[in-house]
This record gives sequence, C-alpha cells and structure tokens, in this order.
Amino acid sequence: MKPAAFDYVAPRDLKSAIDALVGAGGDGKVMAGGQSLTPLLNFRMARPSLIVDLLRIPGLSFIELRENTVVIGALTRHADLEFSDVIAAHLPVMAAAMPHVAHLAIRNRGTIGGSLSHADPAAELPMLAVFYGATIKVEGPAGRREIPAEEFFVSALSNCLEPEEIVFEIEFPVLTSHTGWAFEEVARRFGDFALGCIAVSLELTDNTVSDARVAVMGVDDTPRRLREAEEILRGAEGGARTALRFAQIVRASVSPADDIHVSSDYRRNLIGALAERAFNTAFARAVGAKP
Repeated sequence: MKPAAFDYVAPRDLKSAIDALVGAGGDGKVMAGGQSLTPLLNFRMARPSLIVDLLRIPGLSFIELRENTVVIGALTRHADLEFSDVIAAHLPVMAAAMPHVAHLAIRNRGTIGGSLSHADPAAELPMLAVFYGATIKVEGPAGRREIPAEEFFVSALSNCLEPEEIVFEIEFPVLTSHTGWAFEEVARRFGDFALGCIAVSLELTDNTVSDARVAVMGVDDTPRRLREAEEILRGAEGGARTALRFAQIVRASVSPADDIHVSSDYRRNLIGALAERAFNTAFARAVGAKP
C-alpha cells in the first residue's frame, strides 16, 4: 500500500520543527528514523497532513557520560547504542538488550526517541527507560519539561506528549552500586517483538540482596517496573528457593491479555520462567561467578 498524501518539511532546528507542528493544528507527525511511522503510513493507519522530519537537525545524536548519568540524544540510532563503549560500561542491560531490537537494517535507521515516542509495549527501549528510571526531556511551544519514564507511557502505542512536543534527549541514571544484572527475552523468531521479557539488576551486601531493580514488557499495555518483586528480593540470598519465590511474585504481578500469538496463561508462565533464570544470572554476576 501507499500512504495518503501529506506535506513534508525537514527543519534545521528544533524550534522550527515545533513551529511546523503548531501550524499543522494537531495533524502533524514527527519522523525520526521512520521505522515505526513508515509502516503506519503505508497501511494508512496514520494519515497526517504533515510530516516533520527531524534528521537534518544537528546535535540530537550523541551518547555522553555526565557524572552518574548517561545522556542520549533523541536521534541516536539503535546501532549506536548497541556498539557504544559507554553503554556497555555503564548501562549493561541496555547493551544486552539492543541486539534483540528487530534486525540490523532497522537498528541502523531506528532511533531511541522514535522508539520511546511510538510506545510499543513489546519494544525493548521503552522497558529499558522504565527499568533505569530514565528522564525523558521534551520541548514544545510552552518550553521544555522533564518526564519520568513511568509517567511517559500511557497505554499501548500512546504516550503523554502534547501534539506539538518533541523528545530531544533522554537521561539514564547509572546504577553504580549494582554489580549483577540479567536480561531475558523470548520472541517467536529472533528480532520479532517479545512475547515476554524481563530485566533484573542487583546490589549485594555480604552476599545478600540490598537493592534490586526489576522491569518487564510484553505482558501489559505498557512496560512495567515491578516494585513488589524488588521488595521480595531485598535481604534475600541466592539459590533455587529465592529464584522460585521471585518467579512466583513476578508471575502474580502481571495480567497479560490473550492475543493472536499466545494465550494469557502462556505469557504469565513464560515471564515466570524468565524471572527465575534472570535472578540466577544476575546473582551469579553479582558474586563474580560466571552466569
């Protein structure tokens, strides 16, 4: 199929892009990498009167370590994240997740700002933003604002942006005291959207968990941070019993819907199995063992 007719602009600065969206009266769409928007246009699931292409705006593609945060420009491509030494050293869960994002051709074009704004509940980057407690920085006609990742995603394919706002930068806190981590995902084929996925990060004190971070995706309309599961891990030691208890809590914390791919029960059981594996891997890394 071919998209419906639309006007196209490629502004050279963020203010001009915002002005173009304002002029579209709520009927404009932002294009970053275009890997999510283009299929929607071709199937006419999106029929904007105006496309605002951000790719000619300088200064929106970068990865920088700033004290205890990694700041990423909205036009930074998935492949840049995948092969970045800064990401590998300071956001290891992101480094592990990036090869699971679609396929190399898409990672070479897709951008982090585009993925977050598209808000697919089975996409890796939205979950990583929730997992790390990222701050998503946006600009619109009323100025700039900072949005916590857990408030950014409203429902499937829906975010809290106003029609004239654009994501320009994302700030990821570095979990400096966490020494163990794991990322587990299952898809029908490698590169497909996840049927279930979990990320776990642990801090140990005297071989017991003193802090934990847990997030899941593919099991709800938005990525989710599981604080009850985190609380269960605090004070726990490693071993099969803790891993099994953790898996039970994760399984009980999600309520996935049936869909054309798998049943709700399948996803719930899957995320439990992934949780058990992820805890064991994260704990092994935290104590310096080979996972």
